[in-house]
Amino acid sequence: MTTEHTDAVPTIDDIRAARAQLGDRIRHTPVWAWRGRDIAEAVGDGTEVFLKLELFQYAGTFKPRGALLNMLALTPDELTRGVTAVSAGNHAIAVGYAAQALGTSAKVVMLASANPARVQACADYGAEVVPMPDVHQAFDEVHRIERDEGRAFIHPFEGPRTALGTATVGLELTDQVENLDAVIVPIGGGGLCAGVAMAVKLAQPSCQVIGVEPEGADSMHRSFAAGEPQSIDKVRTIADSLGAPYAAPYSFSLCHRFVDDLVKITDDQMRQAMHLLFSSMKLAVEPAGAAATAALCGPLKQRLAGKRVGVIVCGSNIDTGTYGSLMAG
Repeated sequence: MTTEHTDAVPTIDDIRAARAQLGDRIRHTPVWAWRGRDIAEAVGDGTEVFLKLELFQYAGTFKPRGALLNMLALTPDELTRGVTAVSAGNHAIAVGYAAQALGTSAKVVMLASANPARVQACADYGAEVVPMPDVHQAFDEVHRIERDEGRAFIHPFEGPRTALGTATVGLELTDQVENLDAVIVPIGGGGLCAGVAMAVKLAQPSCQVIGVEPEGADSMHRSFAAGEPQSIDKVRTIADSLGAPYAAPYSFSLCHRFVDDLVKITDDQMRQAMHLLFSSMKLAVEPAGAAATAALCGPLKQRLAGKRVGVIVCGSNIDTGTYGSLMAG
């Protein structure tokens, strides 16, 4: 396994070993070759689109891969004391699932404004939810819990084992589809993109990896421009699960090393992609889950015309009311 040093990059064997360690606690999610009139009209007849359906993962997103891999590295004593996390939703749900799968307890800090369905999903996995009024107080509280209760803090997107966990998404995809020309990956904090980009480049070096961010949450764009991790003052997007307020050193370093390019999309483009995925594929995804499709149908349409393209459909933790209001917007 890789070390904490940011220059140390796992091998394909490391990623395969991580996947084996995760075992059947993680689903080997399917890939669907998306064909038909709707997608042909959206991206052109010659473009081959392969959807990596990570929305079918346990807990509804890719997040359990990294959470579980981090928790599997805890000592028996650490695991007994339990874990803690801070999240607007998806990571908190994943930590709740992982804690239940490993027979321990989770205490997760969420914003008071978090979607009630996501809060309930955490509770359904047995996690104790602590609501806080804003993100700064939320981080203060999670670190207090870590310090005072001795719980292990499971970061939402940073660290070697988080990236190694998300790399298993890219490993599965490259095993499932040969000779990809490009893979499009949504970026929030960068943990998913870091791992997927690393795995894709190790398995299929000639494949381009393109990260996509909402215009209202572009911390990775700013970080690439500055050459070091940057933050944003406020998240302004419907894709709340892509709304990380900052980039972090390890995930940034992997993205900077392995990602070929970044593009931005608008909220309207995500809504349009949500419509397309529902009408054509009958997939009801959250905005983040439509981000890669939005990029393919928008800023990357001409560039990837006639190519074999992998699209990461990263999650679908959304309630019917919110989904309906976004689709109607």
